[in-house]
Amino acid sequence: MAVTRYVTPLREGGSLPALVEADDGFLYVLKFRGAGQGVKALIAELIVGELARALGLRVPELVLAGLDAAFGRSEADEEIQDLLRASTGQNLALHYLSGAHTFDPLGRAVPPALASLVVWLDALTLNVDRTARNTNLLVWHHELWLIDHGAALYVHHAGPDWGRASGVRPFPQIKDHVLLPQAAELVAADALGRACLTPAVLRAVVALVPDGWVGEAFPGAAPAAVRGAYVGFLETRLAASAAFVHEANAARDGLV
Repeated sequence: MAVTRYVTPLREGGSLPALVEADDGFLYVLKFRGAGQGVKALIAELIVGELARALGLRVPELVLAGLDAAFGRSEADEEIQDLLRASTGQNLALHYLSGAHTFDPLGRAVPPALASLVVWLDALTLNVDRTARNTNLLVWHHELWLIDHGAALYVHHAGPDWGRASGVRPFPQIKDHVLLPQAAELVAADALGRACLTPAVLRAVVALVPDGWVGEAFPGAAPAAVRGAYVGFLETRLAASAAFVHEANAARDGLV
C-alpha cells in the first residue's frame, strides 16, 4: 500500500501521527518510522497489535504503508516536512475508524472477561500506556477497540541481550491499568491467552516485521536473530504468566 495524500497531522503525544489517504482509497492513521520514538515503536505496534488480534480482541487493520521520497515536498510546515523526509520507505498505518470516540472509564462498563484479556495482554507485553490518563482505547459501533501499542515491549530499548535478560521480570505498572478494576477473570484470561498464543502464532506474528525495520532498529544484527529474541522473550513471558497474573490480581485487590 502506498500513501497518496497527507490529510492532516494528529497532534497527540510526541510521535506526530497523521491522517493520510492511501492508493486503496481508504483513510489511515500513519505512524512514521522517522518519529522521535524510532522504528522500535513501530515494531512494538505491529507485534502487540497482531497478538491482540490473535486473542480475538478488536484492533484496527494494520498495514505497511510506503512513503515516497518526493512525498511532502510541498508541505509548508518544516517540522512535518522533516518527519516525512525521515520516514521514506515502509511505515505503519492503522485503518481509520471514522466516528470512533475515546473510551471513558467513568462512563462505560467493560465485561470482566474482555477487561481481563486486555489487562493480561498488556501485562504480557509490558505495555505501560493504557492508563486512565491515556487509555489508548476507542469505542466504535459500541465495541471496544485497542490502539497505540508503541510503548509496549519497552525492554527492546535495552542492550543487545535484552531478550535473554528481560523475559521474567515484575511489571508493577499494571496497577495503573485503566481496566484493572473490571478485570475479575484474569486466571481464565491466562488460560485463554496461553492457548491462543502458541509458538507457531508467536513466530508468525514476529515474522511480519519488515527486515528494513529490523536492520534500522538493531544495526549489524541478523534479522533471524532479532526475530528469535522477540519470540524468545514472549515465550519466556508466557511461561511465567502465573507470576504476572498473580501480580495483577494483587494490584487489583489493592484497589478495593
